[in-house]
Amino acid sequence: MESQRDDAIPFTARRNSLTKTSAEIVHEARRSLRTLSTQRPYTPRDGTRQLFGGNYVRSNREDRPPSTFSIHALNFDAPDSRPGSGTRLSPIDHASFQRTKPKLRVSEIGEELAKAHPRPPTEPPESKRGLQVVRTRPLRAGSATSLPPLERPCSAKDRVSREQRHLSPKEEDRRPLGTPHQHAELHHRPPPKPGPENTANERTASSRPVDSPAGGTQRIAGARTDWANGEGPASLDKDAESQVWHQEVLPLLDQLGSTTTGGAEGSEALLCDLCAGLHAVLARRDLLGRRCKSRAQILRALFPLIDLDSARLHLHIAALCLALCVSGNNLLNICKLVFKISRSETNDGLFQTSSILDTLLGVLSSEDVVGVSAEALLYSVGALKFLSGNDTLLRLLLAKGCVGVAKPLLQKLHPLSESGHALFATAGHILLQLTAVLRNLADLPESRAHFLSHGILSELCVALRHHQENADVCTNIARIYSKLSSYAECRLALAKTPDCYQLFLDLLNKHHKKQALVVRLLFTLGNLTARSDEARARLFGCGGCPSDLLRLYRSYLPGGGGPSVGPPGERRRRRRHHEHHHHHHHDGDDDDDVLVKLVRVLANVCVHPAVGAAMASDAACLQLLMETLERRPVADGELLVNIAATINNLSFYQQDDSAVRHNQLAISQLLLKLLLSSNMEAVLEATRVYGNLTQWKEVRDFVMQNKVYQFLVTLLDSKSGEVCFAACGVLTNLSLDPSSRVTLTQEGAVAKLVDCLRDLGPKDWQLAGQVCQTLWNLTEQSGSDRGAPLHQEEREALLAALITYSCEEEAFQWTANNDMRDYHKACWELEFLPVARKLKDRLQPLN
Repeated sequence: MESQRDDAIPFTARRNSLTKTSAEIVHEARRSLRTLSTQRPYTPRDGTRQLFGGNYVRSNREDRPPSTFSIHALNFDAPDSRPGSGTRLSPIDHASFQRTKPKLRVSEIGEELAKAHPRPPTEPPESKRGLQVVRTRPLRAGSATSLPPLERPCSAKDRVSREQRHLSPKEEDRRPLGTPHQHAELHHRPPPKPGPENTANERTASSRPVDSPAGGTQRIAGARTDWANGEGPASLDKDAESQVWHQEVLPLLDQLGSTTTGGAEGSEALLCDLCAGLHAVLARRDLLGRRCKSRAQILRALFPLIDLDSARLHLHIAALCLALCVSGNNLLNICKLVFKISRSETNDGLFQTSSILDTLLGVLSSEDVVGVSAEALLYSVGALKFLSGNDTLLRLLLAKGCVGVAKPLLQKLHPLSESGHALFATAGHILLQLTAVLRNLADLPESRAHFLSHGILSELCVALRHHQENADVCTNIARIYSKLSSYAECRLALAKTPDCYQLFLDLLNKHHKKQALVVRLLFTLGNLTARSDEARARLFGCGGCPSDLLRLYRSYLPGGGGPSVGPPGERRRRRRHHEHHHHHHHDGDDDDDVLVKLVRVLANVCVHPAVGAAMASDAACLQLLMETLERRPVADGELLVNIAATINNLSFYQQDDSAVRHNQLAISQLLLKLLLSSNMEAVLEATRVYGNLTQWKEVRDFVMQNKVYQFLVTLLDSKSGEVCFAACGVLTNLSLDPSSRVTLTQEGAVAKLVDCLRDLGPKDWQLAGQVCQTLWNLTEQSGSDRGAPLHQEEREALLAALITYSCEEEAFQWTANNDMRDYHKACWELEFLPVARKLKDRLQPLN
């Protein structure tokens, strides 16, 4: 309020004042231009644990890996060049090689396994792949045996290092599938002779670094180093390892074999204990990874156990195999095994009591997105997606650095995501699972710091650009943004991402029929434009922004050619159903929810002066708003409230080409149903719009002729300061006309205003100032046009309140919160005191 006013000049509601007091700036909710808030769309959890669940919408399913499969011992490749039974393989058809080939004595463990798992004699030797096991009846659940701390899996470089250096014939794993010699390695080979070259190779293999989930690198745990002597990591010497093998490892393997063939009840718990003990021994003796010379025999003892029906045992086996750095087809099958276990929610407790999560995260860190490793990554991330649906496991994943692991994996996927790349589809499959994990992690408030510190928001924007055609990936990322953009620090990080606004608009155009995606992108844009003028200008400055948003509006407006989801009554019933079951106003897949979020974006961008002026002159925009206001019932509360707020923001701009100005009477007529409704939010927003529109004489006449003023006077009885403030704004404008002053006074407006001043004034000095402005206009007696005189009781009550509240000591005795005292004092000095003194001076001579 300007401090200098002639006593004879009535007040008007200052809706377009360019000079704002400090109190107005602080009390932003009272401004004519207001941003809107709305609830975040509900994110449904996929009820079925499938690699590509029911929430996904892509139609090209033929290239998708399966979610269900069987894993048996026969699926695994022989882990070394020696046969798995006591019967030597037939020599290959080369006579000279047959004569010179040395005969190899089978080790003790080989003999034990040969007795337990004989191979069928009728099968040709050339067709023997993997191991077979005598099937036993399913074991009953045993005791929960915890796994020892696991080592990080070997990196992909470790697993292929034997292809790039001179290998000793005793290396355990066969080549990965697809290599030229994958079948030849299954044939019998003589054992290597001890020598310095083989020993050096063993040391080199054990010293490879692997990526840690935290983003750095680490050596495989347990390896001893002696860099001072210029040597790599040292391992057990031959004699020491042989002693460990015979005294500690071999007895455990013997027990595994005998327990497997015995089939005794309760053997599941014993097998789990044996696997855990074996894991602990190997970890304690630095024999995990590829440094154990007898590693192949350990794997050959473990693989047959896959055929036993025990999820707990399978998890022990998977943990140990991954710690031993299996590669190629074996790595893929182990990851599939973990994936299969994770599909059942009843197994979630097994993952809580083991460190298998660390191992899976290690696979994500170390494996390259090529060949069989890519499919192994897919099933590993798929397992993490299932497990992240459990709140306890979700927090464990966050604590173990899952967000940090996701960033390098995203960066590895980016080059493969270029259109036309041979691995484009595979990268999309992995990205779909990974973004689902991140989507679940984004639900945790403590995850925000992780997303920000690792720059995940910008990495996801890169993924969006590459996979714009994949609606499933886009929806997952949109869900992440909708969750995180509700927080200021995340909005700031996303707003700094180059071209994110244009990217979101492109996706809205491309996937305009995908409601789940559209509503979340709009919600994110609404959050970005809620507090930032820069964001409003950048969005509006994108190519085709206004026309794109309005075209989207038309497609979701009933009768506008958009998706149809049933008549309004049915939509409301379905929405109430979701509110009841999910405690959310919308399920994210409803046309109304799209319109709510879209109108909110329009309201927010109008706060920017240049954008608002341009939007106010856009007749097409106002027409859509008015059409929705006319068609929709008052029951569609949030949508109509947002539309009224948007019209209010547009009405702030009063240039000659303003569409609101040209349609002011039609808008006033449409607002009546909101003003007379039982929805107080709708009533409040409609009253605010009338506060702007009643600056024009035609609208004031409409309000008086249709007796709308009666309802406005009744609103002064509200206990809400915001409702009273909005009603006072309209009454201030109405009382500019002398004929209206008499009508309003006779309606009892003065008495209600005095009550409002006494009851709410000390708590809200802006409201008290607005009440005084209305009373100043109503008591105007200048010239020939005079208002109705005040009753003596009304005058005395008003003077008493003005005298009391004009005294600083009296005015602030009701202020209990000392932190707000300075703010209240600023409002009192700037908003209330000047007009209160003038009003008091006017009334006192009559006393």
